[in-house]
Formats: sequence, structure tokens, C-alpha cells
Amino acid sequence: MSRRSRPARILNPNAPALRSELVHAAARLIAEDGLDYGFAKRKAVRQLGLPESFPLPSNAEIEDAVRDYQAIYQEEEQVERIAFLRCAAIELMRRLQPFSPWLTGSVLDGTAGRHARIDLLLFPDSAKEVEIFLLDQGISFHHANPKSDRVEAVLAIDDEDMPANLIVLPPREERTQFKTHDGRPRERARLETVEAICAAADRPC
Repeated sequence: MSRRSRPARILNPNAPALRSELVHAAARLIAEDGLDYGFAKRKAVRQLGLPESFPLPSNAEIEDAVRDYQAIYQEEEQVERIAFLRCAAIELMRRLQPFSPWLTGSVLDGTAGRHARIDLLLFPDSAKEVEIFLLDQGISFHHANPKSDRVEAVLAIDDEDMPANLIVLPPREERTQFKTHDGRPRERARLETVEAICAAADRPC
């Protein structure tokens, strides 16, 4: 007698429990391993045995879950890491004032974890100016791959006391309102705003 084949598992992409499991799996990968949101989502899908076509949650959903994970499992460590990175960002922004630096990303929004880097937007006349400035300042860097055609260059600083990505854009882009992958306005802040944030948290730099 032939054995009946086992019916395939039926997945409901709208099932709240399954979607929540995916969100929290991706959040853990971001908090623990420093993965970016897109890669964390795809890896979480594979880890949970879901089909590649499974609808992915938004970055906003995962960001909330990252905050929850950090508050439960990494609270003290993450608070110290945020304070350290914001102070490092302030020091770097002070040095890079000629290029109109803006802080953005996880160090600004408070979700920066163990492997986070400082993301600074710069608006020089050319990327070469920033490169020459860094060399004159004795700051080592290398070129990383830009994630947008609008970006002229990404200069990565791997100093453990100041891990940063300097994202170089044309001056005309400074007035542009950048958005995240899921359409939300991307926050950014000038030096004086970052200093005020640190002071309000009793962490002046």
C-alpha cells in the first residue's frame, strides 16, 4: 500500500502570530548581529522556513521590535553604546563642519546596537575635498559601496573609537527630504541638535 504524501503546510501571510514571529526574528538579528534591515528580513524568512515570496514586514514594525529587544536584553549595554556613539559623532561633526554634516541613522534614532556605525551626511563640492581633508587630519578611511545613485561616495572610518560612514552627496541634495525604504522621512540632525540630545539625557560630550 502506497504511503500518502504529507500535505504541505499552509501558510497564511496575514496570520498575526506568524508575522510577529518574523518581525521579532529579524529584530534579534539586527540587535545581536548588526545586520541591516533588508538582510535581516531575508535571513529571518530562511530561518523560519518561510517561502521567499512571503510578504516582508515594514522597517517601522521591525524598528519597534528592535527597541523592545534592546530594552529587555541589552538595556544597559545599549544605553552606554548610544551615549558613546553620539559623543563620537559630535567630535567627528565638529571636525567636519566645513562639509555641513548631518547625523542620521540608528545613532540618532536611538536603536544603535553593538555593531552600529555613525552615519553622517556630508555636502561638499566634491568627494575629493573630503578625502583630502581626512588625509590631512590623519584619519584613515576606505571607500564603501554607495546604496544609492544619488550618493557620490561613502568613506568608511573603521576606528573602533569612531566607526563611521561618511555619506557624500552633492550640495543641491542638502535640501532634499530623504526617505527610508518604506517611505518614512529619514531623520537627520545638525551638530547643535545632537549636542542638545546628549545634554538632555545627562550625557554631555
